[in-house]
Amino acid sequence: MTDCQADGDGARSPMELYEKLNAQGETVRSLKTAKADKAEIDAAVQLLLKLKVDYKQVTGNDYKAGCPPSENVVMSDNGPAADGANDEDTVDPWNVATANAKGVDYDKLIVRFGSSKIDQELVDRIEKVSGQKPHRFLRRGIFFSHRDMHQVLDAYEKHKSFYLYTGRGPSSEAMHVGHLIPFVFTKWLQDVFDIPLVIQMTDDEKYLWKDLTLEECHRFTVENAKDIIACGFDVNKTFIFSDLDYMGASPEFYRNVVKVQKHVTFNQVKGIFGFTDSDCIGKISFPAIQAAPSFSNSFPQIFGGKKDIQCLIPCAIDQDPYFRMTRDVAPRIGYPKPALLHSTFFPALQGAQTKMSASDANSSIFLTDTPKQIKNKVNKHAFSGGKDTVEEHRKHGGNADVDVSFMYLTFFLEDDEQLEKIKQDYTSGALLTGELKKILIETLQPMIAQHQERRKQVTEETVKQFMTPRPLNFNF
Repeated sequence: MTDCQADGDGARSPMELYEKLNAQGETVRSLKTAKADKAEIDAAVQLLLKLKVDYKQVTGNDYKAGCPPSENVVMSDNGPAADGANDEDTVDPWNVATANAKGVDYDKLIVRFGSSKIDQELVDRIEKVSGQKPHRFLRRGIFFSHRDMHQVLDAYEKHKSFYLYTGRGPSSEAMHVGHLIPFVFTKWLQDVFDIPLVIQMTDDEKYLWKDLTLEECHRFTVENAKDIIACGFDVNKTFIFSDLDYMGASPEFYRNVVKVQKHVTFNQVKGIFGFTDSDCIGKISFPAIQAAPSFSNSFPQIFGGKKDIQCLIPCAIDQDPYFRMTRDVAPRIGYPKPALLHSTFFPALQGAQTKMSASDANSSIFLTDTPKQIKNKVNKHAFSGGKDTVEEHRKHGGNADVDVSFMYLTFFLEDDEQLEKIKQDYTSGALLTGELKKILIETLQPMIAQHQERRKQVTEETVKQFMTPRPLNFNF
């Protein structure tokens, strides 16, 4: 599973984009001439539209067939644009970019992806069914979109249980705080609903997409698993698995992969994921591997042969294309569609329109950072919504909507009233940027230190326990 904020593959040149657009236009025409399946045509058209947006971003001009870009075109640096810019956000499993300092427009994304907004009614219903106060990620709209969550709750009320599935693409040894978001929320769901959880470590995906050896990818899986286990998951209800290990050890899992592969065409994955003729065949077949954990009989040691147990997937919304594909295929191979809960993206320190990068130590707070490093990073790099001078700030106040320190507090500060007071004080000018950063530093330092202490207790033997296929303590 790719990271919440994935590293991009790098900008393409104007001519490469132009040639790709020509080829994709030809693909759309061929599909229409052949009267292909509507889903295939729609997927191909969506990719064509996305490429046109990319082309305009890079060249500043609209794409016109037969008019290649001038060699003198200067590629746009996609730097921060003015507040409220109307450019279409780029959101896919490998790239997240926006021109808006407030971050991605999630309401537009819901419309584009065809998911449903998590409204107050759903939050209240989760509280009623679980008997617990909703997690702060739900209360604050950090998990903001869903697919079929009402259906999951309907079944749960009738004493028909479900299971959780989330994942991590282990591309480096150290994880940052943004990587924790799906796991913190998934642990809460596991605790309040008392259900099993499977966590997929897509080390195979990272090998296919990155310049890493298989051995490195597998080692990162084990190191990342330690950070995940340190979130407090129950070993009796949690199975963590490496694709590189589990695919070869579970005939049932691999059979589901093959079933999905048979029902998705090359044109569909090109349309959904933007794959090109020069991508390796491993990338093209990988989405089926991310789909397989959505089906309960992929884990016979946990669920026996049951294939009708509903799956709920908490993940960042950039992962949704994988599961739109999965939900399309599921009924055709006799399985229930997985339900989803989508989170917003965790912003980089430099601002919500930039991506966090595992290769840039200053783009986020890493789980290995010392208290001093945390303090220096926040003070030096956290994008501020404050004014240029103290006098100006006192008079006009700051903008909490674009201030990264405030954004981070919405993720990590538990007290709603305290958070609201900080926002009011900052907006009125009573609270200065330096004071806001100090509050964030004092929130993050103990949180990271406690995580590091818990991680120290996670031995290789503990990891092996979590990653051994076995029955979990649960009766369906």
